[in-house]
Amino acid sequence: MFKSSIATIEQFKDILLQLPEDCYAHSCEALFNASIGQHTRHIIELYQCLINGYDNSDVSYDKRERNKRIEQDVHFAVSQLQLIQSNLERPNKTVMVTYDLGGMETNLESNYYREVMYNLEHTIHHHALIKVGINHFTSIELPESFGVAPSTMQHREACAQ
Repeated sequence: MFKSSIATIEQFKDILLQLPEDCYAHSCEALFNASIGQHTRHIIELYQCLINGYDNSDVSYDKRERNKRIEQDVHFAVSQLQLIQSNLERPNKTVMVTYDLGGMETNLESNYYREVMYNLEHTIHHHALIKVGINHFTSIELPESFGVAPSTMQHREACAQ
């Protein structure tokens, strides 16, 4: 789980560093006027919520910072991804996840490993959207696995044999 998460982030960093500077923070019509940077910030901040909430076992994905620098500065975003990679692997423990649903706070018991998996799946989902933006702005050759769930890759490989 940690190995997959860290590898997925590593692949993402490599891709981000290949982008022409003018496309990272530029809104993209194919992404309903969001930018690659905004999707990147969203990924980073959910991981930060999990890591920052670990010590007190209280995680709220709704209470993110929404740091504009992450969505506008690709090099800063990459540095934040590196911090996530360095701090992600921790022992499992129970965590309380708090959600604001329709103005009502809801608390759900979870555990750190489950939330790491949630973040990995969430990241892959956003990578699929980011792939649309990258293909819109550039002709960068992206890895076939970028934005594709590992189970989908395994299914495709099994079908090809």
